[in-house]
Amino acid sequence: MIKLSAVIITYNEEKKIERCLLSLKSVADEIVVVDSFSTDRTEEICLAHGAKFSKHPFEGYIEQKNYALTCASNDYILSLDADEALSEELKQSILKVKSKWKYDGYYFNRFNNYCGQWIHHSNWYPDQKLRLFDRRKGKWGGTNPHDKVVQTHGATKKYLKGDLLHWVLSTYEDHIDKANKFSTIAAEEAFKKRKRASIITILLHAMWRFVKSYFVRLGILDGYNGFVISSFSSYTVFLKYIKLRQMNLHEKGSFDKRLSKNNPTIAS
Repeated sequence: MIKLSAVIITYNEEKKIERCLLSLKSVADEIVVVDSFSTDRTEEICLAHGAKFSKHPFEGYIEQKNYALTCASNDYILSLDADEALSEELKQSILKVKSKWKYDGYYFNRFNNYCGQWIHHSNWYPDQKLRLFDRRKGKWGGTNPHDKVVQTHGATKKYLKGDLLHWVLSTYEDHIDKANKFSTIAAEEAFKKRKRASIITILLHAMWRFVKSYFVRLGILDGYNGFVISSFSSYTVFLKYIKLRQMNLHEKGSFDKRLSKNNPTIAS
């Protein structure tokens, strides 16, 4: 049977972390927590449950999770967020894999709880995540804040039964804050890649995100919260692109000023 390290990154997660830790105890041989200098009881709770706890400055979701991988004692990794927990069915699936590891990575559905309601549609289910993997055959990649495990060429993977339970947001106010935070991170990442945003781009991306979530992915079947989720999804995309456009315009303005300063004839 292989040895499994459960790895979690945290910041001020005292309200959620215990549920996560309890769900891991029957499957993980060690629990590793990398914290971004929490100011609440996160450290106290983690240590009380026997977790290996360390602190590291937060440089981005991908960067922090890759650093956390290096803190694990075992090559076989189960990665969770503090607001997630394993369902009983998923625990049993993971225990079977531990006794006979055959693939380089395993993925499963994430089941999201939004404001007290489990969401069965929109872009939120099945929300498949590869979180059980051999760190020698994969690491965290993607684009912040939408990190994902990227496997090496030729690596194999298999689907596991059972849900990763995710208590994503508890209030609409939390969703507003998250939309603002994540759209800023996404805009900064897009700006680094030299992407640009026109008014047409902003409109089309935001409109399509709502249509895809609410109609194509059947968010309409999740009732009022399905509408709210689809609307916030569109709103987050809208914020991302208007922030990106603001960065583009600011860069152009700075360039024009430098050009005028270096070439007085242009200014005149």
